[in-house]
Amino acid sequence: MNQSETENETTAPEPGLEPVRRPDAPSAPFRRADGPPFEGPRGAGPRGAGPGGAGPDGERPKHRGGGRRRRVCIMCADHIKFVDYKNASFLRRYVSERGRIETRRKTSACAKHQRALASAIKRARHLALLPYTAEHVRGSGMGRR
Repeated sequence: MNQSETENETTAPEPGLEPVRRPDAPSAPFRRADGPPFEGPRGAGPRGAGPGGAGPDGERPKHRGGGRRRRVCIMCADHIKFVDYKNASFLRRYVSERGRIETRRKTSACAKHQRALASAIKRARHLALLPYTAEHVRGSGMGRR
């Protein structure tokens, strides 16, 4: 036997000392040499336990959303497949008084229709069907000096 083979042999741990486990090793919790076993974050346990999950008695907490449901996309409800950039009166509803495109939260549009709305509004602005900015903001002197 050469020296490298003798180094690889396992030796029995000294009595009273516990071997230190690597954190990536499977099974058994990680144990530090100087303390109790690490059992994970507080409240962690079986699936769903902890904040927002099942409580100690195993029941799921009641929903505390306030009873408000997400509004349905207007265009999905009306089965609109294509947002027309020439329909300026329809697009005006989705532009704020300052001329900005409203957010999905305000328009309650789905992601697909919000993207279509944004490109239709930009196309309508390019053709001068919709303004880029509100007229009262342009002339009020706000902004750069």
